[in-house]
Amino acid sequence: MSDFAGWIAPGRTALAVIDIQVDFASPDGLLGQYGVDMGMAGPAVDAAAALVAVAREAGVPVVFVGLFTSPESDSPSWNERMRRRGGDPDSEAALCRAGQPGSAFYGPQPAQGELVVAKTRYSGFVGTDLDARLKAMGVDTLVVCGLTTECCVAATAADAFDLDYHVFVAADACAAYEPDLHEVALKTMALNTAILTDSVEVAKAWKEAA
Repeated sequence: MSDFAGWIAPGRTALAVIDIQVDFASPDGLLGQYGVDMGMAGPAVDAAAALVAVAREAGVPVVFVGLFTSPESDSPSWNERMRRRGGDPDSEAALCRAGQPGSAFYGPQPAQGELVVAKTRYSGFVGTDLDARLKAMGVDTLVVCGLTTECCVAATAADAFDLDYHVFVAADACAAYEPDLHEVALKTMALNTAILTDSVEVAKAWKEAA
């Protein structure tokens, strides 16, 4: 078994699927309605879905992390930043409102019994019990995929590394809406917080271990 396969062995690793939700990934979601090109998201969602399937077969825990916002969770700084950029925080249209269609997971769906973490900030660790839940499962390693590379994926990877997890990012199973943002984010994570890999390499290691 290669060193890589041992690094992400099923007994120590979880797959974290970040923010693959309608508003971020579907042409029918809020960003798609605003005219954001979803062309980069599609292949990443497909790669993430394939990775989820292999993880389940190998006994690797799959954790779905999603953004679920509400007017109460929109902090003053969050709203003021939007206002200073010319947005309207009081608008009824807001990303991933809890209970609304835009917050639903898109593509890979949580299976019964799988951990679903609802967050209100970029990182899956801020204001959640994700760290405690992972440690309770004996997890010390994360393979991360999802949307978007430069925002919630990078924020979650950075916090995971600061919490002493071994972090791997499946680059082809992540996406940003602009190719240069994706590439810069990957380069930055590789420099500071994560080891880059891809869904094929991860799947191969997990299949060998199954």
